[in-house]
Amino acid sequence: MSSDDPRHSRRIVILTGSVGGGHDGAAYELEHRLRAMDFTVETYDYLDFLPGRFGALLRDSYTTSLRVAPFTWGLVANVTGRRPVAGMLRAASAALARKDTRRSIGRTADLVAEPAAVVSTYPLASQALGRLRRSGRLNAPAITFLTDMSVHPLWISSGVDFHLALHEVAAEDARGRGAKGVQVCGPAVPAAFHPAASEEEKRKARAQFGLPQDEPLAVLVSGAGGMGDVRKSAREVADTGLARAVVVCGRNASVREDLEADGAIALGWVDDMATLLRGCDVAVQNAGGLSSLEALATGLPTVTYRSVPGHGAANAAALDKAGWVPWVRHVRDLPAALQAALTGVPTTSAARAAAHPPTDPADVIAELANQTVDHRRRRRITRRLRLTG
Repeated sequence: MSSDDPRHSRRIVILTGSVGGGHDGAAYELEHRLRAMDFTVETYDYLDFLPGRFGALLRDSYTTSLRVAPFTWGLVANVTGRRPVAGMLRAASAALARKDTRRSIGRTADLVAEPAAVVSTYPLASQALGRLRRSGRLNAPAITFLTDMSVHPLWISSGVDFHLALHEVAAEDARGRGAKGVQVCGPAVPAAFHPAASEEEKRKARAQFGLPQDEPLAVLVSGAGGMGDVRKSAREVADTGLARAVVVCGRNASVREDLEADGAIALGWVDDMATLLRGCDVAVQNAGGLSSLEALATGLPTVTYRSVPGHGAANAAALDKAGWVPWVRHVRDLPAALQAALTGVPTTSAARAAAHPPTDPADVIAELANQTVDHRRRRRITRRLRLTG
């Protein structure tokens, strides 16, 4: 067996996409966990592999559309989900970045062997990996980590060997779209996101952010870009009289200025999101991505309200179906939903499942690394993982 055989390697490559925060968040948490298992891990932004400024334009168009005209992203999600368009995007994205993707996966400067596994946390990166796998230019198992509860068609590439899902709802969706080797293993949320151990810890968390100590707080999260109509959501939460809205605006300075003009508690980019969440009583989210998983892991009752079009609405429906996060579809239902959240059990069984999944995704990746995978072995490995998970 040659020295560059992937079965001798302790090297894992992760491909993410810096569109929003969820793909990067999952990638870097997986990197952290795998490094703790003595793997050598390299993480790359797939958008950097696209030619010219195409990657930057893709990133900027996503952020701008959700800030200025959110409905356009819903149209994009619907159009790209159609079979002919999805097929063209699969082929184009894989071809455009094929060379740099292969270079990142191949030998490193110090002649380390090819990787034992390659992991994608971004749909277009999965397409590139699938094409490399089908063509025989990638020998290691290709693994897609599905970061959202809903599964857009672009996530699924026929060449990818394994798909790791957050919940059986996402797994069922992935299988229905033709995904291979589907395994439920839960989200990749940092250990810092845990429930407050005491009321004193909660008070300290509020003090750290200058929040009031004597009233219920509803933290509104809307992704890294402050997506959607969070200003209207904050007003409607305040109008219920049940909680004071604390709005995390991310990098969206204009939304923060508008909220401050309304007299709301508005925060910009928060480095210590785990502590902020522990200081609040309920989370209101609109995108269904990483922020909702972090809130659940922190033990916060969470509701979806005014979901952003496209992936936000799809995630809202899937989270509601899974029993993790109820979807409030109309303003008239908001008071009852907040009341139920504020007076219910602080950590539901669904939230506990999100915070402590039966199988760590890093454990699954480590199990799959160094495997020679064909369709028969894929089925055997997936069956064994299900039994042990």
